[in-house]
Amino acid sequence: MLAIENLTKVYSGNPPVAALTDVNLKIGEGMFGLLGPNGAGKSTLMKILAGLLEPTAGRVTIDGADLADPVQRAAHYERLGYLPQDFGFYGHLSGQKMLEFLLELKGVTGPKGRRSLAMELLHRVNLAHAATRKVREYSGGMRQRLGIAQAIAGDPRLVIVDEPTAGLDPEERMRFYRLLSELSVGRIILLSTHIVEDVATLCPRFAVIRKGSVVALTTPKDARDRIAGKIYEGVVSHEHLAAISRDYHVTQAMVFDGTNQVRIFLEEGEPPAGFSSSPATLEDAYLVSTRFTANASEMPVAGGVA
Repeated sequence: MLAIENLTKVYSGNPPVAALTDVNLKIGEGMFGLLGPNGAGKSTLMKILAGLLEPTAGRVTIDGADLADPVQRAAHYERLGYLPQDFGFYGHLSGQKMLEFLLELKGVTGPKGRRSLAMELLHRVNLAHAATRKVREYSGGMRQRLGIAQAIAGDPRLVIVDEPTAGLDPEERMRFYRLLSELSVGRIILLSTHIVEDVATLCPRFAVIRKGSVVALTTPKDARDRIAGKIYEGVVSHEHLAAISRDYHVTQAMVFDGTNQVRIFLEEGEPPAGFSSSPATLEDAYLVSTRFTANASEMPVAGGVA
């Protein structure tokens, strides 16, 4: 289990900037999502867990090992896999050579040597057919799978993936979903993203982070159920869209066939004329939690282990 207790990170400056404030999470095996807008503090949290940043305060343990202890921290990093948001590759190297180089940097080898291990990993992420191709010729999805190959080298207990599907086309995204789901058996995979579909597809539990604080710890079903009956949808003219946005909590406004298809969150009262009740989606729930709730005590926080 990954336990994060009262974790705080403040960047020095004038004034200082609190990137994380009193974050508490308990995360068990399987996929766990960390959902939040850009700038919410997700990447800061990932970097602390990956050992790239020191927290200002708080405690992190994994399976009881305290990362504040140098010996236990060193053992943790040997069992950690990390795919950052921007992973750099040497484009002139083949996929196999690039992976062998990364394995050498990580100090990971196999019973039959690094070359054999690299090929085993490429097979696992369905890149064996492209082992000899230059990385610069890889698609975005192929690069992400190569990144995952290095992340799972050494059979890590914890794998951190930061915004892994950003920029992928739908087919590559679905392929990546299947890969992450397969890899989550027997290990903890922490998925940091601002893409609601990632969490809806992969994560039985997730947390929403906003302005450095956890404002929701829940499941996709519980998040939708909390706002059930409070989402309304209607068509709004361009002339009236500003007024609707001013007077109601608009979760989405999409142009469809030249008209504005608008969804609103209405806690109580009557909806605008022409609006009717609509089934709540996880995206509605996420946008409500990040836009319209003033404090964390009003958020749908579910107790227990995530």
